[in-house]
Amino acid sequence: MAEVAGGGDGQVKLESIKSKAEPAVQGNGGVHQNNNVEVKSSEGNNPASVVNSGNDGRRESSNTYKDLDDLAPATDFIVSKRDQAVKLRMSDSGPAAEKPRTVPSMFYQTVQRVPNHPALAVKRGGVWVKWTYEQYFNDTRKAAKALIKVGLEPLHGVGILGFNSPEWFIANNGAIFAGGFAVGIYATNNPEACKYVAQSSRCNVIVVENNQQLKKILEVWSDLPDLKAVVQYTGEVAEKRENVYSWREFMDLSDGVSDDDLQQRLSLLAPNKACTLIYTSGTTGNPKGVMLSHDNLTWTAEITKLNADFVFASETIISYLPLSHIAGALLDIFITISVAATVYFAQPDALRGSLLGTLKEVRPTAFFGVPRVWEKMIEGMKHKSREFGFLKKKMSVWAKGVGYRATVAQMNHEPLPGSFKIANLLLKKVKGELGFDRCKFFMSGAAPVMKESLEFFYGLHIPLAEVYGMSECTGPHTTGTPDRFRMCSVGIEIPGVKTKLADMDEEGNGEIGMYGRHVFMGYLDEEEKTKETFDEEFYLMSGDIGKKDKDGFLYVTGRKKELIITAGGENIAPVPIEDNVKECLPCVSNCMLIGDKRKFLSMLITLKVDVNPDNLEPTDNLTPLTVDWVKAQGSTSTKVSDILDNKDALVLKAIQQGIDKANERAISRAQKVQKWSLLPRDFSIPGGELGPTMKLRRPIVHKMYAKTIDAFYED
Repeated sequence: MAEVAGGGDGQVKLESIKSKAEPAVQGNGGVHQNNNVEVKSSEGNNPASVVNSGNDGRRESSNTYKDLDDLAPATDFIVSKRDQAVKLRMSDSGPAAEKPRTVPSMFYQTVQRVPNHPALAVKRGGVWVKWTYEQYFNDTRKAAKALIKVGLEPLHGVGILGFNSPEWFIANNGAIFAGGFAVGIYATNNPEACKYVAQSSRCNVIVVENNQQLKKILEVWSDLPDLKAVVQYTGEVAEKRENVYSWREFMDLSDGVSDDDLQQRLSLLAPNKACTLIYTSGTTGNPKGVMLSHDNLTWTAEITKLNADFVFASETIISYLPLSHIAGALLDIFITISVAATVYFAQPDALRGSLLGTLKEVRPTAFFGVPRVWEKMIEGMKHKSREFGFLKKKMSVWAKGVGYRATVAQMNHEPLPGSFKIANLLLKKVKGELGFDRCKFFMSGAAPVMKESLEFFYGLHIPLAEVYGMSECTGPHTTGTPDRFRMCSVGIEIPGVKTKLADMDEEGNGEIGMYGRHVFMGYLDEEEKTKETFDEEFYLMSGDIGKKDKDGFLYVTGRKKELIITAGGENIAPVPIEDNVKECLPCVSNCMLIGDKRKFLSMLITLKVDVNPDNLEPTDNLTPLTVDWVKAQGSTSTKVSDILDNKDALVLKAIQQGIDKANERAISRAQKVQKWSLLPRDFSIPGGELGPTMKLRRPIVHKMYAKTIDAFYED
């Protein structure tokens, strides 16, 4: 792969941090070196190049400056004001006793150890443009100075709106260095949603990807009195106006800010003060601003690194999930700094098809995907397997059977099957075709993954580990690991945190409560909502229902607010029933159980269809695998409209048979689906039925299809 050097001038200076210098560690960047073609870029035509950082190379004694890792005075475990500090949930020993650090401190310590290790890589013009950790750090300082120059005030937001890129990371960390808040904004947000986040966080600066995102901000700028500047990080600014900058123009502004000015901002930081705002992708109402402290991010990053057994300066990941979501932000930005990993950025059309190519080229050592990403991989592999000849199909089925038994044996700490060595030769080829031949840690999170998906990947000897948590606990609370996992369990607690199950029923199900240094500070300017989220012992109450097995593995069994209480008083968790239907009907994309205060259960169903790659809108065309399923029922339909307009009896009968099969698993008649309706359009983010992380927005779907739902219950 061809590559060029990224930004930075080779100087590192963070004068305010007391840190014992550690010996330099050199890593390989996670890329086959013999595949690299070093290309020297000329200043000015390299889109990522920057001029010198403004440092003169002098290293003043850090004793001259306030230690950034000193805690600020605090009296409370939870707060709601942007200028407040919190007490940390520390213990006298163990992981929770680790010394608190700020984000700049963690970053600087990594730069000290591996200044020349590759940190970031993005493909531009067919060439990988790279930053070392030293260059990444220097560019972060430059961005911090430029933010100060354009008017960023302490404790104000820097909104970032666009697809993942080195500039996204640099703006994020620059905001923190400059004493502001890093505020990710979902790229799919409309102008009004962007305005809400910008107003709530009091954004002084918004960094946008391109002209499309710029237009959203220009449309609402007049309603944003705190907004002083907008920066566009790719392409030329199409609409030149005052206080709108290209990325290069913005970075050049750093020359007008001294090291002392930046030092003054750094001196405002403390591990127990806020530095990042994550706006929840809630299913109702406006999102809440989750205030995360430096310690939330640095401690959770460090503990997750240790729990996953990541090796310093040896890991490689691909950044493609939204950085405005805690999962993407923690793994891609903060854990990678903690472990000195190399981050390769996927192309903006990653989820529209290009991700597989990036995976095969980069070959990550760890990979995190939401359930839909894993499902798309499965669909692609199943579609490709249709072309296999008889012998290849037989060998594939045999190898996957052995792979499944081997994964289960690994799960139960038993000897692997004797035939696994031979089967693994085939399975390794499959992994290689996915870009997973070097991957050691496979993670799924943000929503429950289907049992069917887990079984499929177990067959490839890929122990897909579920991660459970939320924005309010800085991402992970429990996780499976390659040596400790259970089918359909979300794993065990990360080291140093505690779980309680409140108000347990006779089966051991209770509301999941979380305690530890990963628990957030509070909701910005929402004192009452913050208090409501905690119990009297300052456990964060998740709203999720779960139970533990005898070995301490946690299983999420429902959602407190989603619980359906029928007219007959039966309490029913919808997700297990919905998952059963999807398992019995591989053609189903989404389904939503109805029945709160109703006489019986009903269901809305959508089929799997192709998605328009330009706008992510679902089309009318069934996916190839769904067409195969339809053909197996004897039908020639290839579109959802074919089925609905022609009242395709063969397909509708097959769906009913799938519902009947799912109903056989019901533990009572009240938990059986009595009626259902096939909708003309799949749920989607643009349609509003799904949130930015693909979570079902039940109240919104309920309103959208109120007439259909009411018709179920008409006498």
